[in-house]
Amino acid sequence: MNVLELLLLLVIAGICGSIAQGLVGYSHGGCLVSIALGFIGALLGTWLARQTGLPELLAVHVGDRSFPIVWSIIGAALFTALLSLITRRPRVLAP
Repeated sequence: MNVLELLLLLVIAGICGSIAQGLVGYSHGGCLVSIALGFIGALLGTWLARQTGLPELLAVHVGDRSFPIVWSIIGAALFTALLSLITRRPRVLAP
């Protein structure tokens, strides 16, 4: 894998992570968080797909790697929803 392929994977993961954050409605960070969410979502989403026997949908091949777009967005959305439940602070109403 060369530098161009790595940068392309980072851009794709960042887009998938930010789409997932937009779907959930919770954003806690910038571009690096979106990239991390994209990769975590790809791992979580493909694991869920294998457990349920679902096929790989809309995979982008970069070099010798395959990046599952749909499962990355679904996995990142689930992970972001879990993070929002854990880290969201309750609102305090003013008297």
